[in-house]
Amino acid sequence: MPGIREKRSTIGEDGKRLFTPAGKTKRRPEAIADRMKDYIRSEGLAPGDRLPQERELIDRFKAAKGTVREAMKTLETQGMVFTRSGPGGGAFVAAPSAQHAMELLSTHFFFDQPSLSDIYAIRKALEPEIAALLAGRVTAEQLALLENTIRIYDHPPGDPDEQYRQRVAELDFHSQLAQICPNPLLGFLCGLMHNLLRELPLARRIYSDPASSSREEGLSFQYRLMAALKDGRTDDARRIAAEHMAFAEDYMLARAKTIGG
Repeated sequence: MPGIREKRSTIGEDGKRLFTPAGKTKRRPEAIADRMKDYIRSEGLAPGDRLPQERELIDRFKAAKGTVREAMKTLETQGMVFTRSGPGGGAFVAAPSAQHAMELLSTHFFFDQPSLSDIYAIRKALEPEIAALLAGRVTAEQLALLENTIRIYDHPPGDPDEQYRQRVAELDFHSQLAQICPNPLLGFLCGLMHNLLRELPLARRIYSDPASSSREEGLSFQYRLMAALKDGRTDDARRIAAEHMAFAEDYMLARAKTIGG
C-alpha cells in the first residue's frame, strides 16, 4: 500500500511473527488455552459462567497443574477469563472488550512504532468506506453523540490543556463512527489506528503544539460528513471522508516536519 514504509525482514523472529507457520508446534500451555476456548464454545458458555475447577481441567486436558495454570493466565491476559477469590470464587468466562484488544495490539508496536504515514495510509483506505456504510443508517441518538463531541472543539481553546483535549476529541469523533460501523472488523481496524495515534509520541507533540491547528477545517469536513450521513448520500459521505483524511494527513506531516518529527 502506498505510503507505508518498508519493514525489515521478520523471518525467524518469533516475537514479530504474524502467524504460526504450518508444522510449528505451539507451546503446551498455548495449546491447552486453545482447547479451553474450544471447550467454552462447545459448551455454549457465556460471559459470567463458571469454568470447571482446576482438578477437572487437569483431568479433562491431561495436563500438569502448572501447564493448566499457565494456560489460564494466557486466557486472562487475552481477556477471555477472570478469576474471583473467596466464597463463590473461581474462574469465569469473561467478555473480551475491544478496548482491551486494542491495548494489547498497541503494545505490539511499543518498540517499533508505525509512522504517521503508515497510520494515515490505513485511515485513507478504510475510513471513507466506514462513512459509505453508515450513510442513511445513523440514528438520531448517534448523531446527537457526534454533535456533543464536536461541541468540545467548536470554539477556540482557552489554554494549551484545552487545545490538547480538543485535538483528541476530534479523533474521538472518528472513533465513534468506527464504533457504530455495521462491519465490526472494519470499525475495529480504524479504531486501532485512532488508538495508535493517541499513543504515538509524535502525534501527541503535534496535538500539544500551540501553533495553528486544523480545527476549523476539520469542523467543516465533519459537519459536511454528518449531513451526508443523515441524508443517506453514500457517494458524498465516501468522498468527504476521503478528502478529510487526505487533508488530515497533509496537516499532520507538515506539522511533524515543522516541530522536527
